[in-house]
Amino acid sequence: MAAIFALIAAFCFALAAALQQKGQFRLAEEGRRVTGVKSLFRMITVPVWLLGSVVLLVGYGTQGIALGEGRLVVVQPLLVMTIVFALPFGYWITKQFVVRRQVLFTPVGNPDSGVNSAAYLKYLFAIVLVGVPSVLLIIYGTRAKPANKAAIFGVAAGLLFGLSASFAKATIDQLPNGLEDVLSHPEGYMLVGFGLAAFGIQQLSLSTGQFAPAMAAVAVSNPAISVLLGVLLFQERLTRPAWHVLVAALALVAAFYGAYMITAANREREMPDEASADPSDSL
Repeated sequence: MAAIFALIAAFCFALAAALQQKGQFRLAEEGRRVTGVKSLFRMITVPVWLLGSVVLLVGYGTQGIALGEGRLVVVQPLLVMTIVFALPFGYWITKQFVVRRQVLFTPVGNPDSGVNSAAYLKYLFAIVLVGVPSVLLIIYGTRAKPANKAAIFGVAAGLLFGLSASFAKATIDQLPNGLEDVLSHPEGYMLVGFGLAAFGIQQLSLSTGQFAPAMAAVAVSNPAISVLLGVLLFQERLTRPAWHVLVAALALVAAFYGAYMITAANREREMPDEASADPSDSL
């Protein structure tokens, strides 16, 4: 059941990202292109972007159900399917170019043990482990070309999404005790805080106009860091026999290679301007 909800979440995340980028195209056509953190607030005035945000919330909800039912190292790798759904959505909704080389494989694996919470010192270690590379990626990606910037920012967003999901495990475990119990623990605040940071960075990634590399980077970095955090924080392990572990590892390597191929094969599409707006495009 957890796998089904994870796949539904992946579908929702892909559709949401396409709709939200459609909203960003709308802003660019109106001469109000998103160029930084301050301009992110412009998006709330665009109906199609808001629709994408509603779909995104549905995705978060189904992801939460999946995490409540299953382990981090199973649920998060299935989100690599986001890019499988995203490519056709990008083609249909935002008229993105898709070429044959833009293919990605999904990693698989099942846990045989694990816990639902971790010591706060381990959480702190996870924050440093993910936070420092994310900041460095954002600094480096700011000056990169659009396709590379989309991928670099996408990796940073994916890392933070994975970190946020690790706090979801404990938060979901606290929910049966009531909202007061959730608010009395830091995991819920970390879940929301890092989730919002990842959301903002992903919007900046989509603002480049390069949909495929942005989504490929998120779809791979999120499960990759989640598997690592599942092992470090929650003592989750892949099942035996050994060939299960080998297949999962090879599939994850293939996913990274697929993300690279998607970025390398990407055909640049610049954000539109006010003069290029298509009046017949009413989605």
